[in-house]
Amino acid sequence: MEPADGGRWAGVVFNLPLDQMYTYRIPEGLPVLPGVRVRAELGRRTLMGFVLEVYTELPRELVEKDITPKDLLTQVDELPLFTPSQVELARWMSTMYYSNIGECLGAMIPGGKQERAVVLGGEEEAYQEKDVRLSEEQELGVRSICSSPRGMYYVYGMTGSGKTEVFLTAARKTVDEGRGVIYLVPEISLTRQVADSIRSRFGSSSAILHSRLTPSQRLGEWRRIVRGEARVVVGARSAVFAPVPDLGLIIVDEEHEGSYKSGSSPRYHARQIAMRRASAEGARLVMGSATPSVEAYHLMEEGKISRVSLSRRLAGGDEPEIRVVNLKGVEGCLSPDLITELKQTKDLGKQSILFLNRRGFSHFFHCRSCGYEAKCPRCSVGLTYHKSRNAMVCHYCGYRTPPMASCPECGSLDVGYAGFGTEHVEEEVRRLFPGWVIERLDTDSVKKKGSLEQIISRFRRGEIDVLLGTQMVAKGLNFPGVRLVGIVLADTGLHMPDFRSAERTFGLITQVSGRAGRYTPDGLVLVQTYNPSSSPIAQASTSRISDFYTQEIQTRRELGFPPFSRMIRLLVRSKNHHRAWSSARQIAVRLEHNRRNLQNQQPSLGETEILGPAEAPLGMVNGNFRVHILVTGAVFQAVHRMVGASIQGVVHPRGVYLEIDVDPVSLL
Repeated sequence: MEPADGGRWAGVVFNLPLDQMYTYRIPEGLPVLPGVRVRAELGRRTLMGFVLEVYTELPRELVEKDITPKDLLTQVDELPLFTPSQVELARWMSTMYYSNIGECLGAMIPGGKQERAVVLGGEEEAYQEKDVRLSEEQELGVRSICSSPRGMYYVYGMTGSGKTEVFLTAARKTVDEGRGVIYLVPEISLTRQVADSIRSRFGSSSAILHSRLTPSQRLGEWRRIVRGEARVVVGARSAVFAPVPDLGLIIVDEEHEGSYKSGSSPRYHARQIAMRRASAEGARLVMGSATPSVEAYHLMEEGKISRVSLSRRLAGGDEPEIRVVNLKGVEGCLSPDLITELKQTKDLGKQSILFLNRRGFSHFFHCRSCGYEAKCPRCSVGLTYHKSRNAMVCHYCGYRTPPMASCPECGSLDVGYAGFGTEHVEEEVRRLFPGWVIERLDTDSVKKKGSLEQIISRFRRGEIDVLLGTQMVAKGLNFPGVRLVGIVLADTGLHMPDFRSAERTFGLITQVSGRAGRYTPDGLVLVQTYNPSSSPIAQASTSRISDFYTQEIQTRRELGFPPFSRMIRLLVRSKNHHRAWSSARQIAVRLEHNRRNLQNQQPSLGETEILGPAEAPLGMVNGNFRVHILVTGAVFQAVHRMVGASIQGVVHPRGVYLEIDVDPVSLL
């Protein structure tokens, strides 16, 4: 019906687990358009919502039920923040990831209220693009990528082989075509490095999006992108949603990285979103890594992604020599071999990187009399001793307690700390080499704003002798002065209860090794391990990359793991042990019922398998008991429909929560 007052109504969704759109009356004078944010009352709360639709007729169901919508309170944005194509993407995400459209839009849209510009560094004027000559392999790669306005490509080559230059040249050609570019990097530590390269080539027509920007800064960049002022956008995971007009190219650098996967709802993977956007918007998708994910490698082998190969280093350095050091019988965290090479590197005027994927000083506290180990009372993990904080800390929930002088179980004084973390390594290096400039790069040491960029810049300028850290030092950073890389303990992730543990171990060793000798012929990597015969360690240490992928793909094929199946993980958590298990068992019963129905009705969809319920490897986190169920099958449609049917209409008891992870990258 046509309202008598010629009024208007808005369909609004909220960033909440509420699977519906709410109708509000638009007060006279508010120029509300689809794509703007508004404030509205929902129950007793005032919330920010997203306007999906504006209409001049009240929806029929509200008229029939004689419901009078509330008025919108305020309009937050003058102009739309998101486009119809982004709404369609959010709808697809809500189905794909069992989320709702409001949560999906909330993952896309910055939360700021006022615009603030982001300064990428340097002067605002006069940008000068570097005159870079491509190698023959790089030229062929760029030509292949740009030969078609769309398609999927993978730039695959050893560390230091010039993948970034291929990406940047393809980006330049795309901008010259009048189309836009999104350049994704996995870590904030890489964003500045890539942003500097982007800025030198594209000047003020570039924008940066990452988590360390304030909400207002992110909003300012987002607005520039919407207005078409920024043709090239660089950022971490969420930059995949950037509203770039006429999108022509999406680059996913270091494609293998797990940080492209969101840990909260909607649990999207940026690679999947990039594939979806490239297909829907007619853009090219270019991924790259020296260590592709097993899934991507398999797609290349099957010809479903075009491979662009780069076979040699370009900066003048050779591949580094890699030596394995067996730690059996070695006291302390640094072997004599590693100590000798640190001295040698310093004498040569070069720099060293020490890598250990474990924060803290000591890994756990134990009693030598009764065997007691200190664990977090809220999580099923050991506490890590941090000497700098004089506390034992849980890295999952943040719980902390003072160090113990005696065993709380038997009272024995024969207690101590075992294992070692980056703090311990730092202390040992400082003890051995007084007067050296040593810095640590991990999430504990770079909490102060700007400290991460400062450490990286100082190391690149040669002002630091030894940089030690966790995964941050393995993420594609380019340091000309590095001769030596020491992997302090290669075994840390090897025995995790996760089918990707071998892939992660292999990838980390290969990536960290790639920081050595990029500009010198005498690069050296020392891999310290208690398991020198372990396949991923042995293969990474001897650069037998194809051997690793061949073996890992065969193992996955035999076990029916991805890429030969699709997997959905359902994790039930509750502070009440009985409720967690009861809810998980009820879901498992529904899954089995729907599995049989689907098999009978559509046998062509193939077999599906239900594993669990079982206690998750991390059985408790932050006081929540965790029970998980894995659903796998060769046909994604079957797995997805089965899970969707099983959770439909389920109401969980109070204090019970269900997390659904499609294509999980971690099973912990």
